[in-house]
Amino acid sequence: MTRETLIAALQSAIGPTCVLHRPEELMLYEYDGSSLDQALPDVVVVPGSTAEVAAAVRAATGMGVPVVVRGAGTGLAGGTVPDRGGMVVSLARLNRVLSIDPASRTAVVQPGVVNTELSVAAAPYGMHFAPDPSSQRSSTVGGNAGSNAGGPHCLKYGVTTNHVLAATVVLADGSVVRLGSTVPDAPGYDLLGAVVGSEGTLGIITELTVRLTRNAEDVRTFLVIFDEMDAAGACVSAIIAAGIIPAALEMMSGEGIAAIEASVHAGYPPDARAVLLIEIDGLREDLADEARRIAEVCTASGARELRTAADSAQRERLWAGRKGALAACARIAPHYHIVDGVVPRSRLPEVLRYSEEVAARYDLKVVNIFHAGDGNLHPLLLFNLRVPGTRERAVAAGEEILRACVAAGGTISGEHGIGLEKRDYMSWLFSEDDLSAFADIRAVFDPTEMMNPGKLLRTGAPSADQAPTQAFRRTTERGAWI
Repeated sequence: MTRETLIAALQSAIGPTCVLHRPEELMLYEYDGSSLDQALPDVVVVPGSTAEVAAAVRAATGMGVPVVVRGAGTGLAGGTVPDRGGMVVSLARLNRVLSIDPASRTAVVQPGVVNTELSVAAAPYGMHFAPDPSSQRSSTVGGNAGSNAGGPHCLKYGVTTNHVLAATVVLADGSVVRLGSTVPDAPGYDLLGAVVGSEGTLGIITELTVRLTRNAEDVRTFLVIFDEMDAAGACVSAIIAAGIIPAALEMMSGEGIAAIEASVHAGYPPDARAVLLIEIDGLREDLADEARRIAEVCTASGARELRTAADSAQRERLWAGRKGALAACARIAPHYHIVDGVVPRSRLPEVLRYSEEVAARYDLKVVNIFHAGDGNLHPLLLFNLRVPGTRERAVAAGEEILRACVAAGGTISGEHGIGLEKRDYMSWLFSEDDLSAFADIRAVFDPTEMMNPGKLLRTGAPSADQAPTQAFRRTTERGAWI
């Protein structure tokens, strides 16, 4: 098989305008949001229907070419980096909300729909799509399903898998299957549950039926300010222990607070050691009592101040700070390595302290910006990649922090997925028998290991006659990355 043969076959299958193969076109698909690993694909296809996705997959896998599916490219674990070359399937054109059913509170969408746009479409019906990753203004529903993304409001409402009811999936041989059901408690194996969060290793989702959530009658948002990071971490556990489950319970600490304020002007005090962003929603009659109880817990935990958003505009500014935190931290250093680990809430203070100790030891800046309510940590290790050795230090520091998460009774990913970045860490959590069972499940969907090979689980390298034309490239070489 030659690259030219593959390109010709794809152009015949889905049309020449939907097949990208020039170097300047391929450079745009060599990385994802993590920007630590890069690799050029051999070809990129941008299909406009399930049938075209299936045709492209048949053409590629029939020639032994690996297939990598890509949404908006906002992933943070290298899941869409084509490290073995092959064909990238961009779902950018599959971007329509196909229908909304207010009676059943469901929507049928294509995978390229941007997360926020689905909530905008549902707003006239008094509903929204609850999963809300911080990248929701750019990340897609299909990509969120691929990594089982979370978000601030998933503390109360659940992660993406809790909101996906059914999906159309293209398998490795180009066949199309329908998984899941809108019928509650349908019998049979939960194959949809296996696909959501599988990071494109089992197939390509080309349509989703998702659950919509009715908008709450009332919402209240609080900014809680602390002079000590330990006190803020302990307050998180105290709120949950008091029987209060906020819609969102976020935490920010370190230099990032001042950077966010300088960038967004959200109203965060630049001198704070840590802040909590707490949101409650529900019936208006219930929220006054819940707000009082939260204030009592925060005061008892040593909060310096609790501020309540006076109106929707102030609430939006507070959330703009949280959602824009990663971009704001570019004021501290130009590059970052974000860690995505989970710990029991009661262990938050010690793991947060440890992350700062690790960063100092590796001569890195660290800002903790994370989903505190469910213990999903996101230490942001900041550095300048142009300084030799900093990338390696950041990766090593991230590994130490993840080991600490596991040692504390947690895990190595809360929502970003495993991808390339954490594939070799799976053995920290799972035995060889466990990993073998996962591989057996994967083989049922993709016996030739052509769908996103080497991601999530380590799979065998392609044979010599199937090897992609592009070798894996690191960011130290020239590319689209800056």
